[in-house]
Amino acid sequence: MNHIFIDFASPILLILKGLLVGIIASAPMGPVGILCIQRTMQKGRAFGIVTGAGAALSDIIYALMTGLGMSFVMDFIDKEQNIFWLKLIGSVMLFIFGVYMYKTDPRKSMHQSSGGKGTLFHNFTTAFLITLSNPLIIFLFIALFNMLTFVIPGNWFGQCIGYLSIVAGAMLWWLGLTYVINKMRNSFGVKGIQRLNRTIGCIVFAASIIYAIMTVFKISLY
Repeated sequence: MNHIFIDFASPILLILKGLLVGIIASAPMGPVGILCIQRTMQKGRAFGIVTGAGAALSDIIYALMTGLGMSFVMDFIDKEQNIFWLKLIGSVMLFIFGVYMYKTDPRKSMHQSSGGKGTLFHNFTTAFLITLSNPLIIFLFIALFNMLTFVIPGNWFGQCIGYLSIVAGAMLWWLGLTYVINKMRNSFGVKGIQRLNRTIGCIVFAASIIYAIMTVFKISLY
């Protein structure tokens, strides 16, 4: 099976995959997501954006670790039957993740506000370290990379485009989230975060079911 794509559609496909991975990895309202919302409401949108940027930097480190690790086992996933099972396992993992997000209580992730705003760099660094302290994100990247067949051996240029797209997808999410929160800061409380969590959870586990069905019946969009 030839994994190296040289047609024009391949970079575009990798960009779309990377954007999707970046958005899904960033969307759950875990500790950093809650922190981003709080800082946006309490300090302003710029502080929320740099908080998201810190999380995005940590995410891409874990994404690179996952991708490089998977590249060493490409002989295994080069076989069509193995790819089938990996995609199916990835769908199951993503389904479990979606259920977890639906049931997450945002109040447990709330942080008490400190006295001052701090510098933008300080807000960026703390968000980076908080996200870096949660290596479980690797399992989400494994699920997404398996489902989307994201790792393409031999195509280093394409992979660079893909990983940059993950960062772009993550930042699109944080820019969009901080924009919405900034506009709705007076009405977006714990219940708003919980509704957002449940919406994300529903979308994620619905997508995992659809992808599992596509995998079983060998339906491909590309």
